[in-house]
Amino acid sequence: MSRLTVVAYTFGVLFFLVGCAFSVFYGYKVMSHDLPEEDRNIEDYKYHFVLVPEELDNDYWRLVEKGAQEAAKDYGVLLEYAGPKQANIDEHLKTIEMSMAAKVDGIMTQGLSDEQFTPLINKVVERVPVITIDTDAANSNRIAYIGTDNYYSGYLAGKALIEDTKGQANVAIITGSFYANHQQLRVQGFQDAVKSEQGIKIITVEESEISRVRAAEKAYQILKDYPEVNAFYGTSALDGIGIAQVVDKYKKNDTIYIIGFDTLPETLDYISKGIIEATVAQEPYEMGYRGIQMMISLIEGKSVPPIVHTNTRILRAADMPLSHLGGQEAGY
Repeated sequence: MSRLTVVAYTFGVLFFLVGCAFSVFYGYKVMSHDLPEEDRNIEDYKYHFVLVPEELDNDYWRLVEKGAQEAAKDYGVLLEYAGPKQANIDEHLKTIEMSMAAKVDGIMTQGLSDEQFTPLINKVVERVPVITIDTDAANSNRIAYIGTDNYYSGYLAGKALIEDTKGQANVAIITGSFYANHQQLRVQGFQDAVKSEQGIKIITVEESEISRVRAAEKAYQILKDYPEVNAFYGTSALDGIGIAQVVDKYKKNDTIYIIGFDTLPETLDYISKGIIEATVAQEPYEMGYRGIQMMISLIEGKSVPPIVHTNTRILRAADMPLSHLGGQEAGY
């Protein structure tokens, strides 16, 4: 072999090794870009979990994160909160895949009804334990679910409307998504609760795409198209707020009944003003906190029930102030 060939071969090997080093370095950077600088020493923690919400900046999911982060702090867990900024199934699935590739110890995720979700979870759970939170994916091989019984919560909303309107109402339903499993169950539970009431008619069901702006647009259009509507049911945390904005703007709060979902600060304000009559109160903080506890139990080989339903109840102005909530559900 000539000297020139040896030199060329040596440089080739060096370039290859440098390239590999850069690949490893940047691969690590990609997988750890969401971690705060001071939290990147994983050896300081017992476990490393990822919480994948429906959307990062959703006020409701921030309450789930708050509970999970408190539990993570209490139990020595490194928790990443990662996922789509706005609801997007492709980004949601990609986050789960990246978490599996990063070899985290556990994944907590909202369950999705999309046909892509179940095959992915069935693959992931062979390597990493998966808990669904807030919304179940019962047909997948997820190990456990913690969250609301969404059918029952919808049923409660229907019974509350019957009680508050004395069984006389023309109802429009605005739901966050026609395709999300938990939204479907909340609609179905409500419909089943009121179907035997002759004085209650469901006039239309519209979709808000989990947007308060879209919910307000739908509410405005419904009031134009269906002047007989005198009651609204909103099935996502933002639907009731969007409906209330329209009802308040057009001074119809004396003639329109609204029942919503969740206890975000704006929802509570509208209840105190008498614009929203009632809301279904969930426990997102509790879901997050207990989700971390369940995942730790799974990893440590302890028995975990496959379904854990957190409490659900109807909240009205008479139940204010909410000091018994400890500020957790209200976001304070």
